[in-house]
This record gives sequence, C-alpha cells and structure tokens, in this order.
Amino acid sequence: MSTTHVHYVQQLLTRFDADPGHVALVSDGVLLTAGELGDATRRAAAVMGRHGITRGDVVCILTEPNTAATLILQWAANLVGATAAHMRWVNPDGPDDELRLELRRALGADAGVRMLAVDPANEERARDLVVNAAGRLILAVLGAGQPDTVDLTAGSGDGVGPCADIADGDLAVITQVRLSSGRNGVCWTFGVRNAMVSAAPCPPPLAGTSAAGRSGRTNLLITTPLIHSDVFAADDTLVTGGMVVLHNGFDAGAVLRAIAQYRVSRIAVGTPQVYALAEHPDRAATDLSSLAELFHAGSPAEPQRLRAAREILGPVLIQVYGTTETGVLTMLAPDDPGDLDAGGTVGRPVDPEGLSIRDPETGAALPVGDPGEVCAKPRWPSAGYWHEPELTAALVRDGWVRTGDLGHLDADGYLHLSGRIAGMVKVKGIRIHPEAVEKVLSRALGVAQVAVCGVEDANRVEHIYAAVVPEPGTVVDLQELRRHVAEALSDNHVPSLIEIRRGLPKTGWGKPDRVQLQAAARAALTRPVSPV
Repeated sequence: MSTTHVHYVQQLLTRFDADPGHVALVSDGVLLTAGELGDATRRAAAVMGRHGITRGDVVCILTEPNTAATLILQWAANLVGATAAHMRWVNPDGPDDELRLELRRALGADAGVRMLAVDPANEERARDLVVNAAGRLILAVLGAGQPDTVDLTAGSGDGVGPCADIADGDLAVITQVRLSSGRNGVCWTFGVRNAMVSAAPCPPPLAGTSAAGRSGRTNLLITTPLIHSDVFAADDTLVTGGMVVLHNGFDAGAVLRAIAQYRVSRIAVGTPQVYALAEHPDRAATDLSSLAELFHAGSPAEPQRLRAAREILGPVLIQVYGTTETGVLTMLAPDDPGDLDAGGTVGRPVDPEGLSIRDPETGAALPVGDPGEVCAKPRWPSAGYWHEPELTAALVRDGWVRTGDLGHLDADGYLHLSGRIAGMVKVKGIRIHPEAVEKVLSRALGVAQVAVCGVEDANRVEHIYAAVVPEPGTVVDLQELRRHVAEALSDNHVPSLIEIRRGLPKTGWGKPDRVQLQAAARAALTRPVSPV
C-alpha cells in the first residue's frame, strides 16, 4: 500500500476484532457490538468488490440521518478503495427534487459515480432517483431489497482487506455543507483520514477533566449530521475503543436522558443548545456526573448566559471555533483564566503558528488588533470542493486556507469574530456586519433568539432583515428593538425588516440556516410583517 499510515478502516477493524463483544454503537436505541460493525463492513465491502467497485470509483451514500448504515457504507466503500460521497441533506418541503438535482450533478460531472448505496428506508426513493440512470449506476441496499438491487449484506466478508494500491492523494470521503454559495461537498483524502485516525482521539481528553481518562474509553453522543465532518469524530471514538451514541437531531430532554443512560462523557453541540440543556426542566434530576467535555460552537456565546450555563452544568463547557474545511482552530477551555472575561471571544488558537489574520484583498498578514480575514494552516486540510476547481483554487492563498470569517486577535491571543465576508451588507454605502446587529438584538429584553441577514429588493437595494424569537410569554416591542440597535451601533444598523417568529430555521449544528433565512427575508419584502 502506498499510503503513509495504515488505512483508517483497517485501524477500525483491528480495534473491532480485538474486542468484538464491546457495545460500540447505539443507533435509535439499538445496541451494536464492535464485532457486528466489523462484520457488516467487511460483508458490504466484499459485495462492492464483487461488483467491480474499486479505486477511483465513487459510491454515493443515501441513508436515514445518523444511523449505523451511514458509517458502515462509508467504511465499506473506502475499504475497497472507492470514494464515499455523502448525499446532501435535504429541504423537507421538496426532498426528492433536491436529491435528484444533487445526483444529476454528480452523474453529469463525469465524477466516476458507479454505485448508489442506501439503507432499506431509502430504497424506493433511490429507485425513483436513478430511473434515468439505468445501466450506468448500481443500486445497492444494506439489506435484502427488490430483485434489481444488490444486497450488501449477502455472503461472507472473510478475508476482505484494504485495496492494495490506494495513494495518499486519493479521495476517501466527501462530506456535505449547507452554504448559500451552492458549494459542493468538501473532499478529504485517504492520507488525511488515515493520519487523523492514527492520531485519535483529537482533541484528546482535557487533562484533569475527562471521565474518559478514568475509564480508559470515551462515550460520545452525536446529534449533528454524520454526512458532515462529524463522521470523523465517530471514527476517532471508535478506534480508541469508545462508544458512539447517535441521535437524529437535538432534543434537550433526549440528550439529558442519553447522557445518564449511556454514561456519555463527550458531546458537541451548538451554543444555543448549551442553553437548552442548562435550562431544561429535567436537568436537575438527571445524573450528569459522567459528562466531562461539552464542546459548543456555531456562534459566539454571550458571557452572561455562558456563565449561567457554567454554574448549572459545571466546568465542562469548551467553546471551539473552526470551519468544515479547517477543523477546530481555537478553543476556550473551562480552566482558561480569560474564558468568562474575554466577552465575545472564541478562544485562543490551538496552534498559534497555524492561524493568521490577513488582509482579505492582498493576503498580507495584519498586526495584532487589526481586523481581517481569519486564515489557517490546518493540521489536516481538506482537498477542496468536489468538482469545483475555481472554488478550490480560491480556498487557499499563499498556503493559507481562507475561512471567509472576519475577526482580530487581541493582545492576549484571543480571537474575536466580527462577521462573514460574504454576509456583509451595504447600507447607504456603509458596510454592515449582520453579526454585529445580532449581538445587540440578542441582549435586548425579552429576546430569546435572533438571526440577521441582508436581502436585496427589486431595485437591488440592500436591506437588513432580522428574525426575532421572543422569550416564552413575552411580547417584544419592535420600535424598542430598533431604538436599541440605533443607540448601540448607528441608525444605519437598524433593520428595515424585523419579523417576530416562533422559531428559527437551524442547521444541524444549531446555527441559523442562512439559506432559509434569505428566502424568508425575500418573502418579507413583498408583504407586511406582523407579529406571530
């Protein structure tokens, strides 16, 4: 094999073989042992191999969210040397149309897609999606499907091993992102994946805080979509002998119950979900003694709410910042002396030499305190975007990965974010960062959640749109909100449109879904906006 490290799937299988009776995965309440995961992976890989799937081929994967099938199908495809491409998550209002478009893009790009691998729940949908691809695409099911499908559970996986001629630069996994720019999947090579798993767990348990350190194993709860890079956290946990608990989405009550039932020691959620856990009525009666590391990301935490959550949940909160393309870049640990006093920071760089604030136009490094684009040299970089050469070329400049985020480093080394380059709004010639307006509105009396974005009207004039969710039982005064923004920032920062909503559309990480918010903003321009 021409890879630098041992194939990451082989590393997993070796671990599974060493303790086959260990409960390694919990999916929808079903417990799967390491032996069962290893056997299912080898069987599926053997079937793929018999149907000619090998190095250079692409296997598209479509499964129910956050299930064992997602992992097994990825591992099997990678074991035979193929690229595992996770299909895009979908809009519930039109999933088949979005999936059909995504598959058509994959097939039309001469991407080498040879197989669509699905779980039984998606067989019929997949059949409809590939109706015009007869003879070009193998439809395979992780189970007994219709006669015209391939059963990936049939036969034996005895003797199945990694493809012998995989190279470090071959694409292993294509994860998905939800970006308004329309970017395709983010690519990861075998070299990066093998190195990641070889270094697992990453990040390691924090010294002095991890219950996992006492037991020797980490129990990880995942509520965010596996088709994103969160799938790598599952691999890290499993290869070190830990257990992964999968939930389809975040429900605070269900998460609390799972922590107690499965002795979860590590979980990663969005910052708003930290508040939901701390404020849930079941929290006081739930045994959270196993929880050692609660990573949160997605939006900067409000210091007051973070302090309140810390008092309730204990010294387990770890704020992180990064992007899909770079991984974690900064961290704010519980024992960081500045974590509650550094108002609005996202922490210090994990690798100070690997993070730089640079001029968005020239790429030149900027002095401490000066705002610019956050750029990084990640330990395990992505390989760009699938069949998007222009976007891939624009991702890296002078060896630095561009995050598209704006921010500055202070004298103590803390990173402060101020917005997105692509999200800036021009009002009367002045550049406005929606995130600055969000921060002010989030501190207004009676506001539980807020999201702000820019939208153009028919005359291509930009407006600021704010979606506000009030605290339960609270009536929010729109004029008071506008006055609050004007006093804290300026008249130009005051949203033209403020919509009172019962909830915000969210991504899997708990961040506001900017794609849906833009659609709501455009709709709000054409009708009177009134409270719910």
